Amino acid sequence: MSTKYTEDHEWINVEGDIGTIGISPYAAKQLGDVVFVELPEIGREMDKGDEAAVVESVKAASEVYAPVGGEVIAVNEALEDAPETVNASPDGEGWFIKIKISDADELDALMDEAAYKTYCDGL
Repeated sequence: MSTKYTEDHEWINVEGDIGTIGISPYAAKQLGDVVFVELPEIGREMDKGDEAAVVESVKAASEVYAPVGGEVIAVNEALEDAPETVNASPDGEGWFIKIKISDADELDALMDEAAYKTYCDGL
């Protein structure tokens, strides 16, 4: 199992060909209190960079982009009733979707945790 990050502060936790996607603690802090999460339909195909979800906070609305392409196989329905979970556990219970990864090579373009931390320190 490995976690990779994007420059837009999404993370993907990979187990086999399944990726769980969410936003980093850095992104959750920047957003402020999350009040609404819009998730995609199960079965939707998305390409790397496509809008995977929408997060609304008291400050702003923000898109969550797919770090890699694939088919949505699960969504975190708990976020509909408890969007604040994104703030409380952005890299755990606050995950957004699970996808069946269509091209594992796309993971190579993402940052590992150390590179992502260095990236955030420079912001």
